[in-house]
Amino acid sequence: MSSQQHFSIDQFYQFLLQGKLMAGKCLKCGKIHLPPRLMCDECYSTQFDWTQISNKGKLLTYTVIHIGSTQFQNLVPYVVGIIEIDNGLKIPGIIHGVAQEQLKIGMSLFVDFDGCTMSQVWPQWARYCLKP
Repeated sequence: MSSQQHFSIDQFYQFLLQGKLMAGKCLKCGKIHLPPRLMCDECYSTQFDWTQISNKGKLLTYTVIHIGSTQFQNLVPYVVGIIEIDNGLKIPGIIHGVAQEQLKIGMSLFVDFDGCTMSQVWPQWARYCLKP
């Protein structure tokens, strides 16, 4: 895609629907931004291109949610974590497929695009979760 492509969260979620984890790469300095943004925080350029990134990383931190907002009440308790992808980017997500007592900082997780259906009606965007 060209640097004329509009970078937006909406486009980011469109890529998730296609099973792709995409980030914005600054065409001036090369810094990769996840989520994408309109201006590079390194060199202030507004020229970007989309780049596909790895969906595998290591768990940096997590928390167990016992009291969720109305939209997420049917999920409590649930775990939200942040993984660091191999190239240093970080992405948050709900962790599925592992018991809370088995979670370990540094464990390998991946962004799963297919197996994370949730029953809440909000928000209406592509779903992903983190799995071992």
